[in-house]
Amino acid sequence: MLGLSKRTDYALLALSYLARAEEGRAVRAREIAEEHDMPVELLSKILQKLARAGMLASAPGPTGGYVMARIPDDISVGAVIAAVEGRAPALVPCMKRDDHGCEQHTKCTIRMPLASVNARVHHLLANITLSEINGQPPQTVDALPARATIGASALRPTARDGAPEGNPHHP
Repeated sequence: MLGLSKRTDYALLALSYLARAEEGRAVRAREIAEEHDMPVELLSKILQKLARAGMLASAPGPTGGYVMARIPDDISVGAVIAAVEGRAPALVPCMKRDDHGCEQHTKCTIRMPLASVNARVHHLLANITLSEINGQPPQTVDALPARATIGASALRPTARDGAPEGNPHHP
């Protein structure tokens, strides 16, 4: 079943912690790890990936650590998953590969319906923000703005997927 990896879970917890920290205060990985009972080494690697993705800024030195580089409203769960995992989640293994290769390809009857479901999941993940995770009320799916964070083609279903072309808000 589709679920968040431990790395993504840790990333979201860390970003949530940093978003609630006093503005401008650099927070060390160890502080977050101790607060959430995470391995500090793993969390450090995750924070580095989030910094490379532009979500965090790192401050070196004895009083250094990490600070938010973007506001929580501009960081989607989908973007966090892509930054930490290196790709968007997929419902079935063949959708995890760039070439979508599968030994059942010539006989598969579920690929296109599942691709549509997968696109809808990507759309939802791209429109759930860190602000919402931190307790701000979520918007309804129909009111969500389109955000291109995982990959535009993965977020916008095509007419072939059952959604009208050019309608990024089709659930």
